[in-house]
Amino acid sequence: MSEAPRVGIDLLEIERLELALERRPQLALRLFTDQEREYAAGNVRPAQHLAARFCAKEAATKALGLSVLRPLEIEVVSEADGSPSLLLSGLASERAAELSKSLTCSLTHTRSTACAIVIAG
Repeated sequence: MSEAPRVGIDLLEIERLELALERRPQLALRLFTDQEREYAAGNVRPAQHLAARFCAKEAATKALGLSVLRPLEIEVVSEADGSPSLLLSGLASERAAELSKSLTCSLTHTRSTACAIVIAG
């Protein structure tokens, strides 16, 4: 019998991230890849999209059972149909391989809140 899927979820107030990035713009370089920042910049409210991506990184960390978030090792990319997927590198990739798990994610946001769920199955 195979191990059950692992699940991670995260929720974030968008304004909290927005204020943190306003106070410390260099924080974006530590949390998001170039592609993630470019994607967000092409939208009306970049912070909504960055917050959802940050949630995905946190949720993936939880689903993989990692104790420390390494945000640049988990990149949220858009597939041709617009759905999000995760590209892993470093420790995140090693852990997924160790668990023999692939990750599936879903992102959502309202005006005030972003959320992501990641299933490692």
